[in-house]
Amino acid sequence: MRKTHALIQVAVELLSEPDGRHWVYEVAKRAGVRSGVAYPMFTRMLEEGWLTDGWEDPNTIKEKRPPRRYYELTDDGKLSLGAILHEARSDARFASLKLRWS
Repeated sequence: MRKTHALIQVAVELLSEPDGRHWVYEVAKRAGVRSGVAYPMFTRMLEEGWLTDGWEDPNTIKEKRPPRRYYELTDDGKLSLGAILHEARSDARFASLKLRWS
């Protein structure tokens, strides 16, 4: 996957809670990435095997809304995104980003 500022920012957010469920809109908002960029990125990560997906159980939703699709990082996704962040730390193109993931 091509290393872009958006990918780096999304990777930081995903790896900040590597074992949780992630919703694209919320990750995009926290990462400062437009949802129109984030949704295709999540699709590519799903195709790469970095994510798995599922749907919320409608019986657990308290608000009046449809179930949302969620994503979870796979072990391969954690390793791959971790490697991308590791490389980004020494890449001058990403020097302006706050790579707070450790």
